[in-house]
Amino acid sequence: MNQSIARMIDHTLLKADVTKADIITLAQEANEYQFASVCINPTWVKTAYEQLKEADDVKVCTVIGFPLGATTSRVKAFETEQAIKDGATEIDMVINIGELKDKNDTAVLEDIKAVVGVAKGQALTKVIIETSLLSEEEKIKACQLSVEAGADFVKTSTGFSTAGATIQDIKLMRETVGPSIGVKASGGVRDRQTALAMIEAGATRIGASAGIAIVNGGTSASDY
Repeated sequence: MNQSIARMIDHTLLKADVTKADIITLAQEANEYQFASVCINPTWVKTAYEQLKEADDVKVCTVIGFPLGATTSRVKAFETEQAIKDGATEIDMVINIGELKDKNDTAVLEDIKAVVGVAKGQALTKVIIETSLLSEEEKIKACQLSVEAGADFVKTSTGFSTAGATIQDIKLMRETVGPSIGVKASGGVRDRQTALAMIEAGATRIGASAGIAIVNGGTSASDY
């Protein structure tokens, strides 16, 4: 079970004060525990790639338009292109939350498509919808637009907003996207029990800085 749950974890470090040494340690831990990926800010993609290029199936994941989602689609597409050049094979993008709340579905769809279009065939795209800021109707719409845009996953949270993943949101997202799209729970998953509950609710990936604690059955105080 330890190995199977490890393969569902994106070992995450997204704080502003992260150093190169921190990224090297993160990559070493990910390789040791065989996590699905390391999830890091774009500036560290090259460093992580260099550490993991000989590793056994640990991916480099990065975040785009993070954490607010309020950069333009063109900038998100450029960020994605550069991240892939630097070695990323998984892309976690933040939607334009304001446009979603304004019910501008076309703008949200095109925003997601801008990233998916660059990443398709080179990297998985996970769409962060920031559930803590959305109504149930908006969560459903964000998931539907992500599927329509061709994304590979929907993801609950950045971990930098008002709250993180909940069981109820994972269930709703899974019901909305169906069985063929991934669902990533992130934000506030600090222990094994919570991670297993998210998986039971329909999550196929866990974003957490507490990956080692989750695998070993402990608890982390980290917010992400």
